[in-house]
Amino acid sequence: MVGHGKLIRGGFLRQAHSGIFQLLPMGLRVQDKIEKLLDKHMHSVGASRLSLSTISSEELWRRSDRLDRVAPELFRLADRKEVPLILSPTHEEEITTLVAGTLKSYKDLPIRLYQITRKYRDERRPRHGLLRSREFLMKDLYTFDLTTAAAIETYRLVSAAYRAFFSELKLPYLVAEASSGDMGGDLSHEYHLPSAVGEDTVVNCNSCGYTANDEVATARAPSASKDALAIPASDIRVWRGISQDRKVLVNAWYPQSSEAFSESGLNLHAVKSAVSELDTSIDDPLPFWSEALESGKPQVINVVDARLAPTFESLREQLPLLPKTLESHEVEHSTVGGTDSTEALNLGRITDGDGCPRCEEGTLKIHRALECGHTFHLGTRYSVPLDACVFLPQSELPKVAKEEGLKPGSRVPVQMGCHGVGVSRIFGAVAEILADERGLNWPRAIAPFEVAVIPTPGLDKESIEIYDNLVAGSSSQPGLDVVLDDRKQSFGWKMNDADIVGYPVVVILGKAFKQGRLCEVQCRQLSVKENVKLEELPRFISGLLDQL
Repeated sequence: MVGHGKLIRGGFLRQAHSGIFQLLPMGLRVQDKIEKLLDKHMHSVGASRLSLSTISSEELWRRSDRLDRVAPELFRLADRKEVPLILSPTHEEEITTLVAGTLKSYKDLPIRLYQITRKYRDERRPRHGLLRSREFLMKDLYTFDLTTAAAIETYRLVSAAYRAFFSELKLPYLVAEASSGDMGGDLSHEYHLPSAVGEDTVVNCNSCGYTANDEVATARAPSASKDALAIPASDIRVWRGISQDRKVLVNAWYPQSSEAFSESGLNLHAVKSAVSELDTSIDDPLPFWSEALESGKPQVINVVDARLAPTFESLREQLPLLPKTLESHEVEHSTVGGTDSTEALNLGRITDGDGCPRCEEGTLKIHRALECGHTFHLGTRYSVPLDACVFLPQSELPKVAKEEGLKPGSRVPVQMGCHGVGVSRIFGAVAEILADERGLNWPRAIAPFEVAVIPTPGLDKESIEIYDNLVAGSSSQPGLDVVLDDRKQSFGWKMNDADIVGYPVVVILGKAFKQGRLCEVQCRQLSVKENVKLEELPRFISGLLDQL
């Protein structure tokens, strides 16, 4: 990881323990600037900042039914009374309980609260510095609305604020449809910075802009192969799964010889899109199949890839519709994706050049990327178990409540959203993406300083004057964030250090200044190296910074 090494060399951070880092003064300046940028965009959606406790109760997580699901990643502890506690990796339970205890009326809604705080996750294998650590800083916005329609509108506003935030970093970013995972809810997007070292895979259409995480991405279903009728049963493979209620057995059928499967494998999301109740967390479903078959007559759903649609029915008798040990049981079969299906299914994992599912012209491109933000519409996932509810009036029901079919006098759970940005992750990701062989390269918005002034020996007084002028600004030119390198080291050492730190602009007082009072201005990202008159210096520097 080039960027992480340069963060250490540049004096931004030091590792304290595995996955845990100490921020040094220069690193804290970067972190503070990310926070201020987030503050700006959170205020734009009417959110207020608060601070929740790092310690949470296991009981709350048990009530929300999340404790067992994420238990391996939790840092757990107990107080002297042996009350089980955790170091929070996220705060949905705490914020929902807080709001539930203070919410007096539906008229108090909407509520938008956010925090920027340390989170803890017991990563099995911390790696890549700040990109995968055990202690990290995150911004979390929690929203509370009366109706689903209002919550979706809030989601839209937050999404726009997130796009504005990432745009200020002046880096390419991708907004991808995503899975809600353990968070719950049914609407979710991830915000990615493309990077060759990224651990996520994002699929993007070159025509309509369709973008999705590969966990949920789909491709245009292939046309049924003319050679499909020639595929023997021995070349057909099956993946078996089971539904969450353990009553529906799932067979996913695909051709072994197809290039789409031999190179990348089965796309479980495509199977789940056909059987929404599929439990993809089960690695070995056969014990559950056995229990289901012994206890009754469960349903079996055969999900068929489009490449097999013409031949599947004719080969059914030759295929292992049930495992050999269970063939004696009688079950009811149904088929999804066969010749009678209205929708062709592409069960192969997506590869470069696959057709876009949203448009006829586009093809898909696979990107490696670093996830730095995530928005979730949670619905009532937490408000129901944690009792965050409001009473509606018997008369004069709000229009939005009427439109959603809510009943007068009823007690309804609030609609929630959770929207996170990884502050530490952005710190590490930007360093990694923009680093070159000479050092870091910070965008203006989060650089520790916008400008570094470096004098050669004998120009200390003049460098102070230039520093003061750049910081002070004028009526037409705002002041800049400047550092003057007045340390005792050599000029060459200072220049090398400036490269490693990655200041957007460096102003040098050297030979040109002594001869004609010209300052040499360097901007590595823009490949600029130019001598500038003193009176033109602020405007020239600002013009460079506006591009970064």
